[in-house]
Amino acid sequence: MSKTFGKFAAAAVVYVSFAVYLYQPHFDTFTKLQFLILVNVCLASLGCFTLSRRWVPSFLGSLFAGAIYGFGPFALGLAGYHPTAGFLAATMPWLFLPAAFGPKGKWQWLRVPLAALPFLVILLFFSASSHYRLFAVPMQTRLHLADLTGLAAPLVTTQQGLTSVGFYHVPVAALVMGFAMLFAARRLSVLTIFCLGVILATCQPLLGVSPIIWLSFSVLCCSIIAGAGLQGLCSAGLADRRWILLSMAFMAGLSIVTLLQATKYFQVFAGFGDEYAALFLMDAKMYIAGTVALLAVFFIARAKLRLHWLRWAVLGSAIAVDIFFGARFVVDKMF
Repeated sequence: MSKTFGKFAAAAVVYVSFAVYLYQPHFDTFTKLQFLILVNVCLASLGCFTLSRRWVPSFLGSLFAGAIYGFGPFALGLAGYHPTAGFLAATMPWLFLPAAFGPKGKWQWLRVPLAALPFLVILLFFSASSHYRLFAVPMQTRLHLADLTGLAAPLVTTQQGLTSVGFYHVPVAALVMGFAMLFAARRLSVLTIFCLGVILATCQPLLGVSPIIWLSFSVLCCSIIAGAGLQGLCSAGLADRRWILLSMAFMAGLSIVTLLQATKYFQVFAGFGDEYAALFLMDAKMYIAGTVALLAVFFIARAKLRLHWLRWAVLGSAIAVDIFFGARFVVDKMF
């Protein structure tokens, strides 16, 4: 128990310190209510960290899963609405805890109704906020096709003010590996929640709920899947090298796409596209860094060497740098 609490406390220190670093330059302009934003990102990260422990045994895997959710473009972007919107998204991982760590054995079926708890809380929140004339998120805010550009170019999406889907660059490699592991293990419950979140986020408002808030389910699932995928990459053996190659090929493809987009915008007349071109170029650099990190992991696996500490150092450093600069960019654009 003390060891578990120690890991939780260590994660809390990391998340709180990073949150203060991100928002401290803007404290002078914050209203009292806006300080809730710091609580939101820390609560979201810690909740995802705790929930991910159900599927991700390693501390670092869970730590990065929490950071991907709490400090991702989606969670940080909710600060553009009322602070209570971010608080609602931050409570989602905590509300899934009873279902994830709940009854076992003959009472395991109770996990199904327990998994409905986050859905009920969202419905109650929007019902109550409507009664008190508090519109935390515009009712017509939902996921559009144009918003999917955030999957390849999160910095450009933030610059354009579009809805951020929820991820930075290097974690995409872990996400690809994580989904491969998810399908292999047939984790249908996680996949079902992910699909429900995407579907509801793209639909018209249902029962008075702003569709975009449902996306928190999908982003949460993907953050945990990325944490599991990161551990998978750091533990992969010789027989798993094809999955490393798959992740590396996906990252290399995104590098090429963003580089082509950067070239296109650099050619816009009179330099009007230079701002977006520079952002696409930054996206490409991060994808290339992720590809190089995966290449190193591939050669370690191919040489039949474990060297788990080296894999964590290479991939962890790449993801940490990505989150550090990505979160800094998003927060500065928001405020």
